[in-house]
This record gives sequence, C-alpha cells and structure tokens, in this order.
Amino acid sequence: MDWVTGLQNALNYMEKNMDGELDYEKIAAHAACSGYYFQRIFGILCGISLGEYIRNRRLTLAGSELSKAGAKVIDVAIKYGYESPESFTRAFVKFHGITPSEAKKSGSRLKSYSPLSVQIILKGGHTMDYKIIEKQSFKVVEKVEKHKISDSQNQNTIPEFWSRAHKEGIVATLLNLTSDRSNIFGICYGGELTDEKTFDYAIGVKYDGSKDVPEGYQINEIPARTWAVFKVRGAMPDAIQKLWHDICAEFFPASEYQPTYEMDIEAYPAGDMTSADYTSEIWVPVIRKQ
Repeated sequence: MDWVTGLQNALNYMEKNMDGELDYEKIAAHAACSGYYFQRIFGILCGISLGEYIRNRRLTLAGSELSKAGAKVIDVAIKYGYESPESFTRAFVKFHGITPSEAKKSGSRLKSYSPLSVQIILKGGHTMDYKIIEKQSFKVVEKVEKHKISDSQNQNTIPEFWSRAHKEGIVATLLNLTSDRSNIFGICYGGELTDEKTFDYAIGVKYDGSKDVPEGYQINEIPARTWAVFKVRGAMPDAIQKLWHDICAEFFPASEYQPTYEMDIEAYPAGDMTSADYTSEIWVPVIRKQ
C-alpha cells in the first residue's frame, strides 16, 4: 500500500472512531506500517503530533455536542475519552477558552479543528539528490536508548541524547571501536515499538570485531537491504528535518519505491554540523511498489 492511500485510510478510521478507543497500533495498521512510523511520518507531514490531532478533533466534536440542548458534561466527557469531568474541563478550557458549562449557553464562541484529508499538490523547484543502492548486511556497535513517541517527545529527547553523547564521551568511545570513521550513525529502530510508548534509538558506528565492546554498548546487525540514500546539505538539525518532510511529502508519493518501515539511518560524517555546507545522508530501506 502506498503512503498516500495508507494515510487517508488511517484518517478515515480515526474520524469514524473519535468517540471510541483509538489504539495507535490499530490506526497504523490502516496505513500498513508500525505505530512508531505512522506517528513519526504523521508528525513530519502534518506538523502536529497524532495525539494532539486526536485531542483537537475530540474537543471540537465535544464542543459541538455541548452546544446542543440537553447534552450533559459528564456524558460528553466520558464519550470522548476523559476519565473525569475535571480532566475534561481542563482540556476543554485550554482548547476552547471557555468551560464546558459555558459552552452550553446560547451564543458561546467555540473553536473548531477540521479533520485532515490527503490531497496531492504539485510543487516545483525541489531537487532531491538520491540513489538506490544494494547494501550487504553489516554490523554496528551502538549505544541505545529508549525514547517516547507520544506527542513527538523524541524531537527533543533525541537531540539531547546526541548532546550527552558528545559531552560524556560516548561518541569518542564509539569512534575508538571502529576502523571506519567515515560516518557516525543515528539509527531509528521503529519497525515495532518495544512497548506501548517507546522505541529504540541508537548512536553507532560500523563494527569489524577487532576490539572488545565495553559494558553499556551492544553489537547489532543491519540486514542486507535495498536503500534509498538521500544527500542532505545544510546545518543540522534544520536541513535534515526539512529533507525528511520532502521525502515523505514528495518523494515516496511520486516514486516507484516505498519504505519497508523497519528502520532508518542518518549518517553523519566528521565536520562542522552548523555549517551551511555540511553534508550528511538519510538511508531508508525500500521495496518497489506493487
């Protein structure tokens, strides 16, 4: 299933079930990918986290119902997933600017967040340097941490991980364990969430087995795959975040390839990452569309 069709299927499923339980893995299944990758790509494309989108739609629908005669606050709160009138009121006030009780009054001003839909919009002037290559399996030695996907918390915690890795000597340790210092990798293992809320993210380098791995680090094998490799030019993190958006919004909808949703790798060579001339790469495992 291509990404555009999958995303619209997931949006349709969510809209039909806003007054019921919305499990992220079930939502993602309608897009034929993992919960991690769905939330990640959703955030990249839509500029809002999946959780925030669902909250906004539910509070929009809740406000509409409360404006109708006879609606009870407690019934509407429970219908849209709130465990108590207090938690519902806090969220309602934050979104609408008025309390649920005030929303019941005639003429109350309410806010509305419209449901998303997928539209293909032709754009020009964007050039992406990429190549499709076959890579044999290779080993990496890595430092792994768990990061939360909910509400896109990882957008802050992963850069913090990189900062600590430099300050605490993790990067230096990794570079001492490899004979190939051409790149240091940021690896998102997102094929399956390790539990309901977290995924594994690693900072690593290629490993040839010549040195013992210290405690706290691990060896992993990256399987043989076909990879779409995209060249990134510009200062981090803005350049790589922009290219990720273009890959999801323009490359995959129009190309003959689709991601396998197993993992992705960002390859960072030595250099000044704040420079406008800095060059890095994004590696995405792909298959041809059926």
